[in-house]
Amino acid sequence: MGHQTVWAEASPGGGNMPASILVVDDEVTLRYFLERSLRDQGYETLSAGTVADALDLVYTRQIDCALLDQHLPDGVGFDVLRALKEVDADLPIIVLTGYGSLDSVKTAFRYGVFDYLTKPPDLVELKRLVGQALQSVDMRRAVRRHQAAPSPPSADLVMGRNRTMREIVRLVQRVAVQSTNVLIQGESGTGKDVVANLVHRLSPRAERKFVAINCAAIPDHLLESELFGYEAGAFTGARRQKKGLIEEADKGTLFLDEIGAMRPDLQAKLLRVLESREFRRLGGTTDIRVDVRLVSATNRDLQAAVAAGEFREDLYWRLSVIPIHLPPLRERLEDIDLLIAKFISEFARLFGKEIHGVAPEALQALHSHHWPGNIRELRNVIERAAILCDGPELTTAHLPSDLMTSPPRPQVVGRSDSPQLPPTGLDLKSVVADLELDLIHQALERAGGNQTLAAQLLHISRDELRYRLKKYNKAQSEP
Repeated sequence: MGHQTVWAEASPGGGNMPASILVVDDEVTLRYFLERSLRDQGYETLSAGTVADALDLVYTRQIDCALLDQHLPDGVGFDVLRALKEVDADLPIIVLTGYGSLDSVKTAFRYGVFDYLTKPPDLVELKRLVGQALQSVDMRRAVRRHQAAPSPPSADLVMGRNRTMREIVRLVQRVAVQSTNVLIQGESGTGKDVVANLVHRLSPRAERKFVAINCAAIPDHLLESELFGYEAGAFTGARRQKKGLIEEADKGTLFLDEIGAMRPDLQAKLLRVLESREFRRLGGTTDIRVDVRLVSATNRDLQAAVAAGEFREDLYWRLSVIPIHLPPLRERLEDIDLLIAKFISEFARLFGKEIHGVAPEALQALHSHHWPGNIRELRNVIERAAILCDGPELTTAHLPSDLMTSPPRPQVVGRSDSPQLPPTGLDLKSVVADLELDLIHQALERAGGNQTLAAQLLHISRDELRYRLKKYNKAQSEP
């Protein structure tokens, strides 16, 4: 039986642990201020006021990002910087500098620091830089993991943290061992073919053939002969017998992609195969018995097609014993970085390039894009960028121009009718608060509880999201 790894990537802090930030500064008040601000953001903080204390932490604790002062009582920040880079070359370091020390920043950049902040740092800028730094190191570490241990093609789909995808993988693992028909639905580019292949690889039929055909890519008059085959003389040009794909897939899996495009008369013939496990080649007079596991896929709403009389209802129920609906990439925001890292590793290896990450501005553009083409579009974008890239990371110069413009703010949907004001009026603040809290809960659910991703869905900052949650929790706890 085939085996498939279900990918679960770690956050910079390791698993679900918060990222760890090291703050090195001899000013006690500033150090306290920085630590408190970072803890309010959900990070774990470590702090030191001397080079010696900082080095103790560097060699004994997991660190994901460092804020580093240049001037310390027992040495200079570069002593700590060198040690940090020896432990982890990818570790992002933000240098804290006074206004009169900007010349030394040039030296810091030669050591590979991420960025710098003038003292006292602006809190908003601090949060922005730390967030970008952690995304940067997460991306670089993920790329290195994929370069060290390339993942199979099916990991394009199943890797990540998204709750819906994890449930789908568990469902596939349960049904693959049976011969039940599976119908996979979802937008174009979401990976329906990958799921179909995964069903086959996890099944007892894994050593047999996986035969795939795109019903929308073949003219109607050829699709029937491709599926059922034909006998010699069945039609003009049929000089010899030809096996069809149904026969080729005997004892294996037949994958019918875009089955919603199949014409009605072929739907009836396919239904007979599913019911009797028998068929005839075109021009044939003998029934041929087959043992085929059918997996089908479509980007159409087949139930709507049934209601419109465009798809046979009896065939629909035969196909959809186990229905699987794949979410679009825009509903898998927490997985985008992991997919980017995998594709960078794949194409860097293919093109013989040393690409280890993505510049912060480029990563922001990738996060902001709506991805109407889903995983397929993301893969194509990274392939294009890898071709154009000659340095260690992808930048905005390597991305298509349409990714550099922010998409329009999505409209809230859900009610088909406009709300009506009751004759007696209503408490507007209460109604707005209920709607706002409901949307926040929806965003958190879609983001799998990740507050940063939920805030992105709502187009607000993480601080604002935390403030609103605290406000509503306090209001609900009051008598």
